[in-house]
Amino acid sequence: MSFDRSLKIAPSILSADFANFGAECEAIEAEGADWVHVDVMDGHFVPNITFGPATCAAIRPHIKGIMDVHLMIAPVDPYIEAFAEAGSDFITAHVEAGPHIHRTLQAIRAAGVKAGVALNPGTPASAVEYLLDMVDMVCVMTVNPGFGGQKFIHSQIDKVRQLRAMIGDRPVHIEIDGGVDPTTAPLVAKAGADVLVAGSAVFRGGSVTNTAPYGANIKAIRDAVLTTTV
Repeated sequence: MSFDRSLKIAPSILSADFANFGAECEAIEAEGADWVHVDVMDGHFVPNITFGPATCAAIRPHIKGIMDVHLMIAPVDPYIEAFAEAGSDFITAHVEAGPHIHRTLQAIRAAGVKAGVALNPGTPASAVEYLLDMVDMVCVMTVNPGFGGQKFIHSQIDKVRQLRAMIGDRPVHIEIDGGVDPTTAPLVAKAGADVLVAGSAVFRGGSVTNTAPYGANIKAIRDAVLTTTV
């Protein structure tokens, strides 16, 4: 998996039809998605429960590209091996999820998976300054984690700028998760983000039997970034 900073749209299956996950994953890739983003929530670290390693393993055969697994769980370490075995390409853990994020990132990489670290809206960019040489991605939460469909928190744009400056020429992605749509996508892309997670903004208006809206929604986000002067 070679590194590049080109724009990547990563639809979150949190907004997909839970009864048709395999078909939904195939549909969004066919309609232009670059990655498939899987939001794992435990009802403890965040106030919602979604799915676990078994679901990831079940959808993996339906995903041709990158399966990007975002663990909004605490503790993280006991579950890294299971999510790695389920076929994750990226596993992202929250810096707030435990006292030993450095060890967690080591464990993710030791499992043969690319390591991401996520920051909640109230956590400063400086929290990952000493982790940048051992991560493959920094995920900036632009909503409070736990639910889809929330309003974008604009104060996080400056955090993206700070991270981009801190990362420099390291091969580290900046991912945005929360409230991404054609209006907010250009703001974070200009600040330095290259991976945009979008849930309701991608899945709105479509279904597994009517996938064209997925493609139109993905194209709208991509075009907004490529054509909008912020």
